Amino acid sequence: MPASDAHRGGRLPISCPSCRDGLRVAQLACPGCGTTVHGDYPLPALSRLGDEDQQFALAFILGSGSLKEMAKRYGVSYPTVRNRLDDLIARLSAITETPEKQAAGDAAGAPAGGGGGEPHAAGNDE
Repeated sequence: MPASDAHRGGRLPISCPSCRDGLRVAQLACPGCGTTVHGDYPLPALSRLGDEDQQFALAFILGSGSLKEMAKRYGVSYPTVRNRLDDLIARLSAITETPEKQAAGDAAGAPAGGGGGEPHAAGNDE
């Protein structure tokens, strides 16, 4: 997959365009002041889902978790929505229980949510 395909539609890339391994966040930047924060952070679980799963989760949350409303919105039966939600729960469970997350949580003094060490903030070097 060419690198340009990873950014199609403004979606955050979640896998490496070369080897397909999962990506991690190495740098964040503030557009207001130019400060950058460097570290090694996993992507949040919801952002590691595919587009359809993210849209389904968003619709579910915005619909106050009503499966009846979801069935109406998607034009499918309640059991179909329930099965889709169960599949989504299974995918999220697999994402959040990866060995990578367990190792990050086992690190002494690791902040909640993992991180692989202290972030390094730097001002704009212009």
